[in-house]
Amino acid sequence: MGIALWKNRKEGEEAPYIPCGPFKIRLPFIHYRFEWPDYFQGLLMCAVDLAAIPLLTTLLGMPFEVALAIVILNGLFYLTHHLLGDPCVPGWITPAIPLIMAYCQQFPEGPERIHSLIAFQMTLGILSIFLGVTGLAGKIVRLIPAAIKSGIIIGAGLAAIISIFQVGGRFESFPWSISIAVGIAFYLLYSAHFAQLQARFPAFAVLGKLGIFPIIILAVVVAPIFGEAPWPSIEWGFSSPDFTRLWNEYTVFGIGFPPVEMYLTAIPTVLATYIVLFGDILQNRALITDGQKYRPDEKVKYKSTRAHLIFGGRNAAMSILGPDVTMCGPIWSAMQVVTIERWKKGRKAMDSFFGGIGSFRWGTNTGLLLMPIVSLVQPILGIALALTLLIQGYVNMKIGVLEARSGKDLGIAGIVAAILSIKGAAWAFAAGILLCFLIYGKKFFEGEVDYTFTKDHDRQLETEADD
Repeated sequence: MGIALWKNRKEGEEAPYIPCGPFKIRLPFIHYRFEWPDYFQGLLMCAVDLAAIPLLTTLLGMPFEVALAIVILNGLFYLTHHLLGDPCVPGWITPAIPLIMAYCQQFPEGPERIHSLIAFQMTLGILSIFLGVTGLAGKIVRLIPAAIKSGIIIGAGLAAIISIFQVGGRFESFPWSISIAVGIAFYLLYSAHFAQLQARFPAFAVLGKLGIFPIIILAVVVAPIFGEAPWPSIEWGFSSPDFTRLWNEYTVFGIGFPPVEMYLTAIPTVLATYIVLFGDILQNRALITDGQKYRPDEKVKYKSTRAHLIFGGRNAAMSILGPDVTMCGPIWSAMQVVTIERWKKGRKAMDSFFGGIGSFRWGTNTGLLLMPIVSLVQPILGIALALTLLIQGYVNMKIGVLEARSGKDLGIAGIVAAILSIKGAAWAFAAGILLCFLIYGKKFFEGEVDYTFTKDHDRQLETEADD
């Protein structure tokens, strides 16, 4: 086992692995070269993982140390993707976070609200595993009319934006910091001018590949300058997550399993979350396919069935060990893009894609244990979360509009989106079904296709994630 098998990989082959049913086990230093640049980036980017803490403290009223325990547990499960052969940097189901919070907030704070989150995450996990095992994932999603899918995706984006700017939202606490951070973030991520600078100057190219990390560091400085957060008080040593209190007060070990009716009431929001999640799967397939063109020396196989088993298993396990409002998603889009861009540069830059994604996630797990890093970003976690949600809202609006196939689809989608962001998933699905029936009649599932409207449509969103 001490042999570095990765050194023996021939051109055009997969990275070495241990076969295990649908999984391919790969261990660091043995089956892939440890990539130190990705590890050190992960060491710092754990700040984004920590942004889940204000969500948990707000929704469930739990102490910081208990929320930190959930983040660390989730971080450990992140490792299962690359260790079991799924080529991705896993992350949250970010667009669904406001929907999940709105659903759980229907229940009073305390054991009942915790039960609602447990039931939701367990149902999502079991559904994902079932769809992965049966291969029904693409078929189920295709049965939902495009107008309703478009509305769900747009509505999730709207809900993310509303959660920041509503009365009592985070913008009221950090108006200057969020404005400056978001403005610069959108420039770095989406500006054509900055893209030109990246092509001309290596320093800007490096900055662009760091994702939102530079913005988080900027927020550490900007927030205290405007008096919206204290300067960080750096602490040394290791972080101190409170697993004992987590399991005694916030899991099935302490408060028991939720009643059956909670699993049933969660189904509409679970289905809405899965629609968003399925879009992430298609996005990951497209990113890997694009990267593969530049790296014919390493074959990287993406299987949606395997991905379903892993993130479905993560959600099911977390619902027992530490229910998490961010959920366990199949991809962290920003870091997946960053890692693929480095992978494209050739074997010297990154020997194997699994080495890059694995080393990054080993890095984030290390960072979560180091108190200097945790204490550095603790004052601005609310800003980091707002930044993440606003960027996701922007992406959702683009993808959601492209999902519609005609002007009528887009009109239905607008109503579904508004209802989703105000009344929740059950009302949104009911409105979407009624409108599609009234407008399309017998063509309920097909809808209407306007090829002028869809001339720039991303066809990848219409195809099943076949294996």
